[in-house]
Amino acid sequence: MNTKVKRQILDKIKEYNKIIISRHIRPDGDCIGGTKGLKAILELTYPEKEIYLVNSDYSEYLAFLGGEDSQFEDDFYKDALVIVLDTASTDRISNPKYNLGKELIKIDHHIDIKPYGDLSWVENLRSSLCEMIVDFYDTFKDELKINGEAATYLYTGMVTDSGRFRHNSVTGATLRLAGLLLDVGVDTEWLHANLKMEDYDYLVFKAYALGQVKLTENGVAYIYVDKAMQERFGLSREDASAAVAFAENVKGSLIWAAFIDNADGSIRVRLRSRFLHCNDIGEHWRGGGHECACGATLYSVDEIHALLAEADAKLKAYKETHEGWL
Repeated sequence: MNTKVKRQILDKIKEYNKIIISRHIRPDGDCIGGTKGLKAILELTYPEKEIYLVNSDYSEYLAFLGGEDSQFEDDFYKDALVIVLDTASTDRISNPKYNLGKELIKIDHHIDIKPYGDLSWVENLRSSLCEMIVDFYDTFKDELKINGEAATYLYTGMVTDSGRFRHNSVTGATLRLAGLLLDVGVDTEWLHANLKMEDYDYLVFKAYALGQVKLTENGVAYIYVDKAMQERFGLSREDASAAVAFAENVKGSLIWAAFIDNADGSIRVRLRSRFLHCNDIGEHWRGGGHECACGATLYSVDEIHALLAEADAKLKAYKETHEGWL
């Protein structure tokens, strides 16, 4: 089945002279690496085609990978193939004009709860969208071209979305495909330096934020990055959202979360777990994602308390019925 749909996607790519690639809002390393990697592969393979990468927002954290193309007028889309990567539902597509193209393709590794597209290739057990794009290249390597630039983009997504190859979704196939990219040529020291180095001011914020991590009765770790904290430390949206990592390593805490005030009054939730799934909680609160990494949207502090109560009850039940989890 997957080989068939991959062939159909490649045939569509061959059919169109104009291709516009997009991704999800609030981009991460996987969707940026995947879109830029696919674009680089297609430009190398089909230099005669027009290949564009168009979205409404970008990531300061990943600015070292380079920029994207500017938006086009509506008529520009009428004869174009639009490919949306790493985006589970249409409401999260970063390009508001995605539906103006002649045909639409979805390639994604999230749970397919809201299907869309004239063609759709979804594998929710993959560690990253970038793993799928490397697999796509590997399947048709006699027809497609790749170089070090494309390999670096794709390796970035594989590294970041797999938790540096730590998550359970990482398989032997994941590492073999990563090895393919390394053989093509990736400067891993340069890449990891760009991913890990932080401004001194952000380190000051991190030191403060670690002291703000709290625990529920049964061990859900969480931090609330409210507007006052964001203003005090001059945080970007990405810096504030990254605070979910500060609650990750509390022993006995198998669910952790960050709550971030948005400018529109809503509250962004970043929810993570190990050993048990948390995506049902995200879906209950206007979100979703992977089984152990998802998001949600809240509209009040009362809803924060309600979500935490739900997560706490789930963690309590898990600990009461499982042994040897840590």
